[in-house]
Amino acid sequence: MWTTSEWPSLAASSIPLGRIQHFKHAMLIDGAVYQDSSAQTHMSLTFAFLIGLLTGLRCLTPAAAIAWAAYLGWLHLPRSLAWMGTLTAVVIFSALALFELINDKRPTTPARTAPPGLVARVVLGAFGGACVAAALGAGLVGGLALGIVGALAGTFGGYQARTGLVKALGTRDLYIALLEDAVTIAASFFLVSHL
Repeated sequence: MWTTSEWPSLAASSIPLGRIQHFKHAMLIDGAVYQDSSAQTHMSLTFAFLIGLLTGLRCLTPAAAIAWAAYLGWLHLPRSLAWMGTLTAVVIFSALALFELINDKRPTTPARTAPPGLVARVVLGAFGGACVAAALGAGLVGGLALGIVGALAGTFGGYQARTGLVKALGTRDLYIALLEDAVTIAASFFLVSHL
């Protein structure tokens, strides 16, 4: 075994300088790739959170946007989620999203924070987060978790924002609901088209 003091002389005597330079260059490239990969992971997990947040506002709109993005080739899902890119998935999720947008305007519709709506948002937030994370090569578990956190934030934050705006502006709930629809649709499609 060599001692630490012998390493410089050993390196200088047994490894040509060209190989050392090559090794240092390879380490720099590897470090840059690692940093880029780390940034990519952070970005994909941020997108997973954001798709969850939008799911908290309208639970089926982001899922429809993901289906459209996969169908149009904007989003490349792994084989286990590839069914989201089928025409059948596009039609089903689009029809359900449209139904949700209409149903949300009815006065008898329960609040999104009620158990059925909350559970749907958490499940679809997790699913959307997993799709986004998987498409960007990040871990499914992180995507699931951040999709859930985003869905909870969107559900409760969106509810507070909507009721607060109605009271503050003294306007009908319908107008704020339509604004929320427009924001959710635009943000969902913007997000999935930039993955």
